[in-house]
Amino acid sequence: MHGNQRNEGPPQQHGYAQPYPQTVIVQKKGGGCLRAFLIGAAVMAGLIILGSLLRGGASSDGTSEDTGSAAESAASSTSPKKQAKPEPEQPGVGDVVKDGKFAFKVTKVEKGLPQVGEGFTVSKAQGQYVLVHITVKNIGDEAQLFTDSAQKLLDTKDRQYDAATGAAVMGLENSNAFLKNINPGNSVRGILLFDVPKNFKLRAVELHDSIFSDGVAVTLS
Repeated sequence: MHGNQRNEGPPQQHGYAQPYPQTVIVQKKGGGCLRAFLIGAAVMAGLIILGSLLRGGASSDGTSEDTGSAAESAASSTSPKKQAKPEPEQPGVGDVVKDGKFAFKVTKVEKGLPQVGEGFTVSKAQGQYVLVHITVKNIGDEAQLFTDSAQKLLDTKDRQYDAATGAAVMGLENSNAFLKNINPGNSVRGILLFDVPKNFKLRAVELHDSIFSDGVAVTLS
């Protein structure tokens, strides 16, 4: 009997079957939470970095700063520039100018004359004579003396030349430029005579109410 007896399983105790040993897997508490926390922190850090990059490339209204700068540059390049006001043109031959009680108008200019007058009244220039024909009108309320000695000729270097009064009196008939008294409302025609070098470069004549006035320049070049 003993040789044919089979092992029917583990011995029983107290009438109950003894269970087989089982492997029990114990999961440490807190491991899943820690992993989830690390993953969440990594995601959050990534979002923060991404947000910083996006904020750095865009303005508060969602417009790219580079785009805004480019737009401003384009606007500044296309916007019309303020043009400087042109300087007023200086009066010339035929224009009426005023100084003090006189209104002047230059009507004609002659250059390169070696002499003026004839016979005993001839006057030869040291260089060349320049004749400036003018009309002078008294626009004041009392008589005013007009004299050629108050008038100046200017070259391109703004050097001043006095009138040749003696040559004008001797050689120019009806020059009316030497001590001519003009009543209010009246006007006279006169000729201003200047003796200048042969290489003289004419720019303007400066006309004066008197030797004490500021004068006004008229371009002759």
